[in-house]
Amino acid sequence: MALFLTMSMSVKGMVKEVKIVLLERNSLGPDIDVSCYEKLGKVDYYEVSNEENSPERIKDADIIIVNKVPMNEKTLRDAKCVKLICVTATGVDNIDFEYTKKRGILVTNVRNYSTAAVAQHTFAMALYLIEHLRHYDDYVKDGTYAKQPRFSNFDLPFYELEGKCWGIIGLGTIGQKVAKIAKAFGCKVIFYSASGNNNSGEYERVEFDTLLAEADIISIHAPLTDRTRQLIDLDALNKMKNSAILINVARGPIINDEDLYLALTENRIAAAGLDVLGKEPITVDNPLGKINDSNKLLITPHLAWASTEARIRLVEEIYKNAEAFIRGEERNAVTLL
Repeated sequence: MALFLTMSMSVKGMVKEVKIVLLERNSLGPDIDVSCYEKLGKVDYYEVSNEENSPERIKDADIIIVNKVPMNEKTLRDAKCVKLICVTATGVDNIDFEYTKKRGILVTNVRNYSTAAVAQHTFAMALYLIEHLRHYDDYVKDGTYAKQPRFSNFDLPFYELEGKCWGIIGLGTIGQKVAKIAKAFGCKVIFYSASGNNNSGEYERVEFDTLLAEADIISIHAPLTDRTRQLIDLDALNKMKNSAILINVARGPIINDEDLYLALTENRIAAAGLDVLGKEPITVDNPLGKINDSNKLLITPHLAWASTEARIRLVEEIYKNAEAFIRGEERNAVTLL
């Protein structure tokens, strides 16, 4: 790709400042400083954008910084100047690569910025569920503990991670981090590779049905692809142990929400921890919203990636991607075709 940007651009003898449009400022959090982008050019900030209002907002942009808004012919058709799209995430599901390639638009993402945060959240969910922490916290705070005659209470049995089988779907960077922590807890770690490309000399790779049958905890860290969409359906859930815990911190559509609701309400599995859902934010017709028992289902609002440190790293990496492009270099370019 012929890169055309310097810190300013020469247009018919005039100097044109680089125009940057940040479409979803809110997605980075108001507590995180993004003023570094102003070192690169003129920045237009929009707190929230969508597919309908984005075309007008980006029509004069040279660089677009975006999170979830679709970048396709509809949104980009009138953006005649754009040469770079910086995705403020690792996943690039919102990009129509056939169209951006045709237009000569470079797409970059940020990888590995949230590995520690997502792995941490995975275990926060697992421990919350396996130890029934909501139940025991409520037991104390509602005054029940103060009224009992003995010093301890463990009316809901809980279990140790040590000796359990931890199954991982997707042994990428985050999956490997989770595997390392699970091993430190004393778990046996097995994994399934949906693509068939991941291998490990340290952990046992198994077939999908084997992972379902053997794992006490299953955590999902795979990208959303044709192979993983609706991977966890009722058939898969029926093959899991009825004592198993399922955790998804990857992409919501990997699990069929309706099937998971049925599995949880009929005690086909013990519990689930979800940071992602089929549609986000949760819709009123999602049956999972009806489950109020936090011992059975824990849902967080797609925040596993969003530790303060991770978001700071994300902003810095986006700046470096854009700065490199302006210098005439490619950094963290995504090419899917």
